[in-house]
Amino acid sequence: QMASEKKLPSAATVAAINFASGGFAGFVEVCIMHPVDLVKTRYQVYPDTNASIVTCFRDMYRAEGFLSYYKGILPPLLAETPKRAVKFFTFEEYKRLFKALPISSALVYSGAGFMSGFTEAFVINPFERVKVLLQSQKQQYALQDSTWSTVRKIVRTDGLGLRGLNLGLTATIGRHAVFNCFYFGIYFTGLEATQASALPGRLDIARKFLIGFSAGTLASCINIPFDVAKSRIQGPQGKTKYRACFQTIGLVYREEGWRALYRGLIPKIIRLGPGGAIMLLVFEYTSAYLTSRIM
Repeated sequence: QMASEKKLPSAATVAAINFASGGFAGFVEVCIMHPVDLVKTRYQVYPDTNASIVTCFRDMYRAEGFLSYYKGILPPLLAETPKRAVKFFTFEEYKRLFKALPISSALVYSGAGFMSGFTEAFVINPFERVKVLLQSQKQQYALQDSTWSTVRKIVRTDGLGLRGLNLGLTATIGRHAVFNCFYFGIYFTGLEATQASALPGRLDIARKFLIGFSAGTLASCINIPFDVAKSRIQGPQGKTKYRACFQTIGLVYREEGWRALYRGLIPKIIRLGPGGAIMLLVFEYTSAYLTSRIM
C-alpha cells in the first residue's frame, strides 16, 4: 500500500462531519432568511392579511420597529443546529439503508428524504410552537413576551405534550416529511443527471445553486398545505377550532377555499428557494472542508 494513499474516514467520523456540516448550514440559512419566514407565518396565521410582501415589511417596520423582522428568531437559532444536523445526518443514514433495496436512485433519495423529515419533525416541533406564537405578536419587539416566558406559559398552561409544547406535531411531520422527500429527491437526482457536464468552479456552484433553488421551490409548493395547518394550529386561537392536521386542512378549505391552503406561498418560496440552495451548498462545502482537514 502506498504511503501517500489516504485512509478512508470511519463511519463515526463521517457521521460527525455530516452532523456538524448540517448544523452549520442551517445556522447560516436561518440568519439570512428569517425575516421572510416571519412574513410567511403572518400570512398563514392572519387570513385577513392581503397586503404585498413589501407592504408587510413596511408596515411592520412602522408599527413594530426594525427588530420586528427578527421576532421569534431565538427558537430557530437554538434549534437550527440540531435540526439541520439531524436532517442531513439521518438523510445519509436512511440513504444507506434504502440503497440496499432494489429501487431507483430517485426513490432512494426521496425515501431517505421522507424519513429524515419524519425524524426531524420530532426535534423541531417544540421550537416551532414557540416561534409561531412569537411571530404572531404584533406589538413592539421590546414589549412582546420573551422566548423563555412563552415557553413557561405554554408548559404551565398545557404541559409538554400534544396539547402544549408539542401541539401541531402531526402537521409538522407532514410539512417536513413531504418537503424533504421532494427536496432531496429533486436535488440529488438533478445532480446525477447533470454531473456529466464538466464545469469550472463558479459555474459548477451556479449549477448546484440552480438545482437547489428548484428543489426548494418545488418542495415548498407541494408541502405548503401542511405548513398552513401547522401555523393555524400553533398560532394564537381564541376559541380552539384548529386541532389536528387534516381536520385543519379540511376546515380551511371549506371556510376559505383552496387558495387559503397556499397562503404565504410567495414568501415561503423566497425563503426556501434560495434558502434551500444556500443550505445544501454550505453543507456540501463545509463537509468537504472538514473531511480535508481531518484526513
